[in-house]
Amino acid sequence: MHLLQSGVRFNMNALWLGHESTTTTHRYVEADLAMKEKALARLEEPDTKMGRYKAPDSLLRFLQTL
Repeated sequence: MHLLQSGVRFNMNALWLGHESTTTTHRYVEADLAMKEKALARLEEPDTKMGRYKAPDSLLRFLQTL
């Protein structure tokens, strides 16, 4: 955990610990609250507008025949 908190990449931790896969390392690592807050602070809200999907009439006709 201390290596991750000081900025060492996850895959380097796996290598230094001698793990065959990063999946193995992931079992032992849990992010603390400060790391989670730091990660969330880097996020930005997307510029996309949520819309509702409207299926084309041809698809609706096809589904009705099933």
